[in-house]
Amino acid sequence: MSVLAAATGIGSWPGTAARQAAEVIVGELHPLPHLPELPARGVGADLVGRVGALLVDIGIDTTARGYRVARGRSAVVRRATSLLGEDLDALEEAWETAGLRGEARTVKVQAVGPITLAAQLELSNGHRAITDRGAVRDLTDSLAEGLAEHRAEVARRLDADVVVQFDEPALPAALAGRLTGVTGLTAVHPIDEQLAVGLLDDCVARVGGQIVLHSCAAELPWKVLQRSRISALSVDVSTLSADDLDGIGEFVESDRAVWLGVIASTAPDSRPSAEEIATSVVAVTDRLGFSRAVLREQVGVTPACGLAGASPQWARTAVELAQKAADAIAEDPDAV
Repeated sequence: MSVLAAATGIGSWPGTAARQAAEVIVGELHPLPHLPELPARGVGADLVGRVGALLVDIGIDTTARGYRVARGRSAVVRRATSLLGEDLDALEEAWETAGLRGEARTVKVQAVGPITLAAQLELSNGHRAITDRGAVRDLTDSLAEGLAEHRAEVARRLDADVVVQFDEPALPAALAGRLTGVTGLTAVHPIDEQLAVGLLDDCVARVGGQIVLHSCAAELPWKVLQRSRISALSVDVSTLSADDLDGIGEFVESDRAVWLGVIASTAPDSRPSAEEIATSVVAVTDRLGFSRAVLREQVGVTPACGLAGASPQWARTAVELAQKAADAIAEDPDAV
């Protein structure tokens, strides 16, 4: 069974308690727990702010709209670094308590991907970094170097293999030219597909190991994803169209993995059973005409997106359901 055909969480988690989050995640997600992200802590803890702790030789600071590229080690960078350190300490403690060191286990870490990073960070002139090809290249190089160091540190601290997830919610909009500029008259031109593939592949090569790309957005750019060297793709099943299903089929046929986000990110009116979750996963691969055997090697189970907006109780329930559904599929996919 591939480590990528497993249950896991997307990354974000409710609340501000790193130790409690790590204990739940390590306790519930057996083959592939992840480093929790707690955006409720504010600046430096959200998707883009967190990258301040990872970028090498590039700083960030806040603006009225979000974050911008900045010189030096700003208060935002110091805070992001402190929060990431707190999260790593909590994960290491939970890992040790569970007796996982030296057990040949795998853990996942997450970071904003190069295209979404360039789309969300502003330059000193107020324009998105993605409007400046040189800035995009510099940010990608810095991110890749920082993530390689981060991956190595986590591997050393936990004595574990590390899967890296790129979060790319802005990827479809960036490729389709749907990003807005500083004003309504300032166009943000679509990013070139070849450039997008190159940016992703550069990160994959420099970070090393298995790389997953996650996006909850609709209208995923399948040509870019197919041409890239990412190992797996994480999607929200509720956003998928018929064309997306065709894209998933081709992606699986290229011997790569797909994580199907089938569990609500916030508590639904009625709690589904693990059997219902497993059935919804199998329904996707059945519709594509794949043998059930593919589920054991190339299909993972996740919440639809991050769990930052969930209650603590539902966050625990969501990952518990993901794990139980994945276990049922692994035990006997034909029986689901």
